[in-house]
Amino acid sequence: MPGLGSAPRTEIVIVTKKEIVKKISEDIGLTQLKTKDIVQRTLDAIIHTLVSEGRIELRNFGVFEVKQRAPRKARNPRTGDKVFVPSKNVVTFKPGKEMEELVRKMNPENLPLLELDSDADVENNGPVETATEPRAESPAGADASE
Repeated sequence: MPGLGSAPRTEIVIVTKKEIVKKISEDIGLTQLKTKDIVQRTLDAIIHTLVSEGRIELRNFGVFEVKQRAPRKARNPRTGDKVFVPSKNVVTFKPGKEMEELVRKMNPENLPLLELDSDADVENNGPVETATEPRAESPAGADASE
């Protein structure tokens, strides 16, 4: 991509709950204390609904859902030993159409670099694997008997 490395990327700006509260309180004319209480109660309600119902849909925003990740076999990257990773519950988020569209229209040149990865393949936007020895690929389910 032309000019990929030449355009300066913006710094990563972390927006905190405190900054959101301040902005909302200024917009609607409530005190920061009252606004903070409303924001916190909203977040608490989302968490409570996820724990009790497993799913919450916020129109024009997105859907949070609790899903269970299946147990799996993995390798300890340091030792190479096989390890068992038990199943666990995770929260997933699927953005709503409006958010998806607005994010899609963002100029990538204005996005911050989250991580400078020296192994990045600039042409294909993926990590470059180091050429060591070829990995033996096993068909799906071949490790099921272990």
